[in-house]
Amino acid sequence: MRDYYTLKVNLPAGIVSPGTLQTVLLMARSANVRKVRFGSRQQLLMTVHYEDLRGLEKELKKQPVFYEINSDLHPNIISSYCGEDVFRTGAWLRESEYHTVLDQFEYAPKLKINLSDSNQSFTPFFTGNLNFIASPEPHFWFLYVRPKQSNRVYRWPELIYTNDLGRLAKTVEAALLENRSGLDETIYQSVRSQHRFITQPATQEVELPEFSLPYYEGFNRYGQRSWLGLYRRDEQFSVDFLLDICTLCLKTRIGEMCVTPWKSLIIKGIEEKDRAAWSHVLGKHNINVRHAANELAWQTEDHSDEGMQLKNYVIRYFEKYDMRTFGLCFGVQTRPKSEVFGSVLVRKRPLLHIGQLALFSLYDLYYTENFNPNSRMYIPFEKGLLKVFLPNQIDRLCRQFSNRRSLENGKTARLEPEPADPTPQPVTVVHQCPHCLTIYDPQFGDERQGILPGVLFSQLPADYSCSTCDTPKSALHEMPLSMINV
Repeated sequence: MRDYYTLKVNLPAGIVSPGTLQTVLLMARSANVRKVRFGSRQQLLMTVHYEDLRGLEKELKKQPVFYEINSDLHPNIISSYCGEDVFRTGAWLRESEYHTVLDQFEYAPKLKINLSDSNQSFTPFFTGNLNFIASPEPHFWFLYVRPKQSNRVYRWPELIYTNDLGRLAKTVEAALLENRSGLDETIYQSVRSQHRFITQPATQEVELPEFSLPYYEGFNRYGQRSWLGLYRRDEQFSVDFLLDICTLCLKTRIGEMCVTPWKSLIIKGIEEKDRAAWSHVLGKHNINVRHAANELAWQTEDHSDEGMQLKNYVIRYFEKYDMRTFGLCFGVQTRPKSEVFGSVLVRKRPLLHIGQLALFSLYDLYYTENFNPNSRMYIPFEKGLLKVFLPNQIDRLCRQFSNRRSLENGKTARLEPEPADPTPQPVTVVHQCPHCLTIYDPQFGDERQGILPGVLFSQLPADYSCSTCDTPKSALHEMPLSMINV
């Protein structure tokens, strides 16, 4: 029997009332939970001992509060609402529109759903399976669909009206789960034949903003009020601290608290007269609210102490050499096919396996196309790094990004490949997946599937498939390396 269990409480769109959070935290404290975390999909996470779990479940069901234990069958709906007003104000997407959409979800989605303002870069666009992005046309949304276990994203042919968004999401989800092939036209026709929706033709792709992560911690003014961002280096928030925060919100009539995809908390609408009370709570619990910006620009997997330790290891290097990372964010992936948000990605992999035992870790370093973390295409920078060499290579990547950005007058630059050493001669022909654009390059092989460097494409087994989206070998396209779109 397991000693501890992970309990997840979804906070739709990352919004929670202080009263609701207070109720959940009081039940958690009665179950001997002393610290909790917020997940990358804006949910509340806690670790509960099995002896206390039954009593906590009983109390949660009385409220009722939806929760899951050691599972994620119903992922949380995430949104960019946490940045509304404090980082930008949408042309038409405001608080009322977010709540209008959320009220339509009278069911628990089985797919990941993202709701995003198209003019912000604080929250991810395409980490969901159904990605709704506000269009320039008021009250209409783009929909980008990414089938489960796939890196392929396609645009829905129509813009969806706000009041139909929840109903369409439910219909598309049912079609995707039923039609495992994920054929775009088949799903579209299936949905359109079942229901009528208010739509407009989608005549263009969404225009993604240049990435710039706002500083999301500490006290900050907006208008006549302030907002407070709370980040914890170990990702753990004391239950007692959060209870004091909830009490102060209720006392000062703050009706909502926002969880961000960066595992932090934002409280909006703090009046000037209440600033001293907020400072008192921070001082009482010894909360530091001015960490370095390059530390805030990291994402790790939920409940990944290993990923967090690696992040802190690299950050110490950044601090020592006063590194500039403006315009970049970083993700650490320690588990295969887990999802993190970042323009620079560190992937851990074992050097060798003995049965189910993985021995000796290496790290591969990737960057996204144009260094935009919303891109679905990752380009290899360095592979097979020992941990001790990883910070230096990230430093090298950051410097090249900054230099090229400066040369192009502030525009995000593509990273051109460095000149290759005279020996060995570079491989000039590679194979690319037509769906997710993953590249098989013989000089790198495919470590995720145990293919060593130097294995030619023709030598791969007949049942080989794309390591990202499982497209069969026969469907991969041969082309010169110089023609790859990076």
